[in-house]
Amino acid sequence: MEKIYAAITAVGAHVPDFRLTNKILETMVDTNDEWILSRTGISERRILKGEGLASSDMAVIAVNELLKKRGIDPLEIDCVICATVTPDMVFPATANILSDKAGMKNAFGFDLSAACSGFLYALTVGTSMIESGRYKKVIVVGVDKMSAIVDYTDRTTCVIFGDGAGVVLLEPTTEKIGVMDSLLKSDGSGKNFLHMKAGGSLKPSSVETVNAKEHFVFQEGQSVFKFAVKGMADVSYELMQRNNLTGDDIAWLVPHQANLRIIDATANRMGLSKEKVMINIQKYGNTTAATIPLCLWDWESKLKKGDNIILAAFGGGFTWGATWIKWAYDGNV
Repeated sequence: MEKIYAAITAVGAHVPDFRLTNKILETMVDTNDEWILSRTGISERRILKGEGLASSDMAVIAVNELLKKRGIDPLEIDCVICATVTPDMVFPATANILSDKAGMKNAFGFDLSAACSGFLYALTVGTSMIESGRYKKVIVVGVDKMSAIVDYTDRTTCVIFGDGAGVVLLEPTTEKIGVMDSLLKSDGSGKNFLHMKAGGSLKPSSVETVNAKEHFVFQEGQSVFKFAVKGMADVSYELMQRNNLTGDDIAWLVPHQANLRIIDATANRMGLSKEKVMINIQKYGNTTAATIPLCLWDWESKLKKGDNIILAAFGGGFTWGATWIKWAYDGNV
């Protein structure tokens, strides 16, 4: 029996229209464009504006684009995996809400929470489902409305995050293309450095937690930076080593867009020139689970069938990992 591979056959994405520029942030907190650019590489980020709009509203636009590009009916989708830390509600799952909005009535769905590594985790789960032979079309979503959990009086975090959604379609193939290998890791001791203090079962929502601003992202920047630089770079290099890949073999690095210095460190560890690194942090900021599929969407026209691509991420938890993909189609779209 031939081995089944999970190939990415289409990508879709959506970012909101409103641009929160560094100049606008200068009027909100004690910061400036030079300070933000030198430390993060971010010039602007997109913010979802409007009453009653949530993560699923960005994701459904991305999914509809993907379905149209692939030319398939939403009823053909078997499963939807939604990576997010900003679900529409605690329950039901945003994947279920999204499936309803997009007309994917035959799909079952669930959410997956792994912060900025969420898309890689969800991609690995979706790949296993395709490889099992039981599922033919699985949509993997990375979406976050980070503006919902960012304190815009905290200059250490409000300059980093933006809103956005990216999605991919996984389908089976017996050709040796698609998701080839993944290396995923986690370390729960990292919870002290990057988390949201309240809103979970440990510290349920209350008047006190709201007044104390404990429903926003908390980050101890220096500690996270040190872990991220080492974690993302090491796991990418380790994945390459175990698959006998060198920098010359890699067409593209698709890194999580958290910080330009972390991205540079990862590329250097892998022996890659800047020309092989997808970077769009300057215009979207850190959209958490959406950064990697947003890059694939931005660069789709440049991708060629058979390209070796490494996806790499690091997120709160801590979670981190890398995935090796052989791209499945020419992206001259």
